[in-house]
Amino acid sequence: MKSTDRLIGTVIPVSALRGTEPNGVGEFLDLGACGQFLAAMGLKLLQILPVNDSGYESSPYSSLSAFALNPLYLRIAALPEAKGFEKECAELGARFDQKPRFPYYELICAKMELLGTVYHAHKKAIIEAAQPGGTLDAWIKEHLWVKEYAIYRRLKDLNGQKSWKDWTSYVHVTKKELDDLWNDKSLESEHIFWVWLQQALDAQLTQAVTEFKKSDVLLKGDIPILIAEDSVDVWAHPELFYENLSAGAPPDIYSDNGQNWGFPAYNWEVHKSDNFAWWKSRLKQAEKYFDVYRIDHVLGFFRLWVTGRENISSRLGHFLPYHPVKYNELENMGFNKGRIRWMTLPHIPTSELWDALDGTENIAYEVDKVCRVALNRVGSEELWLFKDFIHGEKDISVLDVHEKVKQYLIRAWSNRLFFEYEPKLLFPVWLYRESRAYLSLSYEERENIEKLVEKHLKKSEKTWEKEGRLLLTVFCESSSMFPCAEDLGAIPDCVPKVLKELGIFGIRLLRWQTETDENGKIVYIPFEKYPKLTVATTSTHDSSTLREWWNTEVDQQALASFIGEPSLPSVYNPGIAQKILKKFAGAASYYRIFPIQDLLHLSSHWYFDSEQEHINRPGTYNTFNFTYRLPAPLKEILKDEALIHAVKELSTVKMATIPRKPKR
Repeated sequence: MKSTDRLIGTVIPVSALRGTEPNGVGEFLDLGACGQFLAAMGLKLLQILPVNDSGYESSPYSSLSAFALNPLYLRIAALPEAKGFEKECAELGARFDQKPRFPYYELICAKMELLGTVYHAHKKAIIEAAQPGGTLDAWIKEHLWVKEYAIYRRLKDLNGQKSWKDWTSYVHVTKKELDDLWNDKSLESEHIFWVWLQQALDAQLTQAVTEFKKSDVLLKGDIPILIAEDSVDVWAHPELFYENLSAGAPPDIYSDNGQNWGFPAYNWEVHKSDNFAWWKSRLKQAEKYFDVYRIDHVLGFFRLWVTGRENISSRLGHFLPYHPVKYNELENMGFNKGRIRWMTLPHIPTSELWDALDGTENIAYEVDKVCRVALNRVGSEELWLFKDFIHGEKDISVLDVHEKVKQYLIRAWSNRLFFEYEPKLLFPVWLYRESRAYLSLSYEERENIEKLVEKHLKKSEKTWEKEGRLLLTVFCESSSMFPCAEDLGAIPDCVPKVLKELGIFGIRLLRWQTETDENGKIVYIPFEKYPKLTVATTSTHDSSTLREWWNTEVDQQALASFIGEPSLPSVYNPGIAQKILKKFAGAASYYRIFPIQDLLHLSSHWYFDSEQEHINRPGTYNTFNFTYRLPAPLKEILKDEALIHAVKELSTVKMATIPRKPKR
């Protein structure tokens, strides 16, 4: 089977698998049984979430390394060194296996403790294997990244798991220091522990993938574009990143603060200078395991929304790259220095300070205090500018002023028309039309500003297209894996253009596939109109399931009418699931991928608490996210003949085609 064949697949995180062993969490060695499970249902592709080491955090999108695998997925009992530890392995599995979701932190801690015990029991032999000529030494030479990773993990343990920016030493490290640390014999035992783990993980995943592919099912990995700030890659190779910039998303209808993810932005010029060596190594590592890969947030290869680390929100972000507006352009439009300052710096009227503190005791005192602490008066006006020591929202958040006025000041910080992100280089603030400066302009001045902004946006879009084409071409040519792109959300026209040009599949999420008809009504895009070079899916790991969407979120009548079933019941059941999924299976997209939760709803046996079916709730930080488990072991689910039959039917659905207009 080729990766470009039209097929039906599913999404299951490795951690969600319940295989033949009661281990409390899915492990790499469960993939073999999973391949047989999928083949029995006629499914031809399995998509998993990232499997990189995320330390003691459950989100696989916040990894400590672009290369290292997560010890969570290691089957300790299968290690050659685990002989004699059968009881401990069984006890660990039994301790966690009956829970509906797995407790990530407790489980990874328990696994790491047992792995440490096993390692120390065989430390001498393992270290000998890492000496020149040994088997572990040969593996190290093929995976040179593991040296930096081992040093980083040892130092992270030494510093109580704090971010490397908060370490007591080696906050900034040179190549010589890394070499010296690696060659320090007194540290060898601790370093080799992490090497041993990674070699074992690589061996088990390789074995699992070999077994998995016997079922003639493709394995699709997930490669997030961004790397956590607290990672070995950013620590050891800071030149590859803009550490002072945090990636995210601009304000939208869901959040006027936007999203500040905390991930550093790539310095693409440095990557280009060595012909993308780091990225090519990353792809080479992934293609050892995967046939297909998902490029998370592909838009970031064209342009990235970035915010200075001095801010909490992303309201004062800007695109990287971007053709900036320059001071002289505003001067040429007739704006003097005073008016440019009015447009580029937030101005605080005294009256708004009083309004912010309305209902507070001693308002006059609080207003006077905030003016003394944080603001400078503009001449003799009742108008204020922030003091020079305030560089962002974080500085405002620690001011010793009343909480009400503090929150007002944080919002006021982004109340400007242009943001000077570098000296004399300006970016129009995302919500600039709501700014005090913009609203004060004359009609003619606003028109001129709009034309200026549009001119620079068009110039930038040409750069984005060129940048995206270059980067994605390099990635396509550097790997045998077939690429699919996560291109959801508001994207510039150049993104689908380049994806189509390079043959990269985009994504089509049912609930977002809408358009406006001739009457101005929002309607669903017919399945036959989905581009063939796309991945069509009913849900994602960040969304509700199809069942919950139907029961609590969607306009049921509109969706039912769209699929030609206007009389569906209001409460989701296997009949509704079958009608929706069979229609969706006819989408023109080459890949139709259903999350496993949506497939399980084809049978009445697997209707449990919908809350437990969530994988992640975006924007939340808790012990719940990314701890989903299947409701039963794979072999038990396979006993559900009705489910197997219903899923198999999906693979037989023919592609919907656009009806031809009758000839006159």
